[in-house]
Amino acid sequence: MSLLKGTRVTWLGHATVLVQLPSGVNLLIDPFIEHNPKYPKGFALPEKIDYVLLTHAHMDHTADAVPVATKYGSTLIAMVELAGYMAKKGVASTVGFNLGGTVELPGVAVTMVEAKHSSSLEDGGQNLYMGEPAGLVLTIEDGPVLYHAGDTTVFRDMELIRELYAPEVAMLPIGGHYTMGPKEAALAVRYLQPQVILPIHWGTFPPLKGTPQALAQLLNDPKSVAMAAPGESLPD
Repeated sequence: MSLLKGTRVTWLGHATVLVQLPSGVNLLIDPFIEHNPKYPKGFALPEKIDYVLLTHAHMDHTADAVPVATKYGSTLIAMVELAGYMAKKGVASTVGFNLGGTVELPGVAVTMVEAKHSSSLEDGGQNLYMGEPAGLVLTIEDGPVLYHAGDTTVFRDMELIRELYAPEVAMLPIGGHYTMGPKEAALAVRYLQPQVILPIHWGTFPPLKGTPQALAQLLNDPKSVAMAAPGESLPD
């Protein structure tokens, strides 16, 4: 039996990840498309995006949230303050929740977990607080458990994420500067003990210097690091 059990996980550059369930439900995490220099040229999103999931409010994670949700009629799911803001910006269907909460969707439960970062966005020349940053655990029915860490540094309570949810796939930022780099991500891997690591949030902008190769060199099992290019899916 394959690890993903028919679920498709596609990295679209930076922290944008498309998750397609065997049932046909599609989820897009942290959509950063139009101005994302690493978004794969010519990549077309599927005909339907059922849910848009946001880890936090920074522009490089939310820039295309309203356009995507509006075009596809998606339900947007995020921290309660951020979901409320997106509703005011025209997203017709939103679900706001908070750390420790779980939203039950068809075929998948989405749980919001802690992240160590910040969360704000600029509107009308002002920086607006948008609640706490978060990671997201996707527990897929008859499938794998996926963990998108959002933007974060390593923190010891990642051990609680392992104990509570046992993610098999961990999508971890490794670029450094704004998030953890390879050294910190290697410790996060030790805390989480996933089977597969999908590096995200690297190489998009000059300060993000961490690489998957640097992470792999720090791990006892370097083959666990997926060397995916934007637009590529994890092997099933």
